[in-house]
Amino acid sequence: MSTSKVSFGLLSAFVLIFAITLPTAVHGQPFAPAPAPAPTSDGTSIDQGIAYLLMLLALVLTYIIHTLDTPVDLS
Repeated sequence: MSTSKVSFGLLSAFVLIFAITLPTAVHGQPFAPAPAPAPTSDGTSIDQGIAYLLMLLALVLTYIIHTLDTPVDLS
């Protein structure tokens, strides 16, 4: 019977120590915030480049359509 009392005492001491140390381990300090990313393109230059290409395409198509639409003088 004394062995079960000793093992119960050891188990209760272990549980008590574990209960004291576990909350400090769980509620430790959070990680430091991540550093700010290096400045990169925010997409406006890409959008502006696409807009310029579309305007150039519209200009070329307008020129081609108007050139084909004009009557040809064969005299």
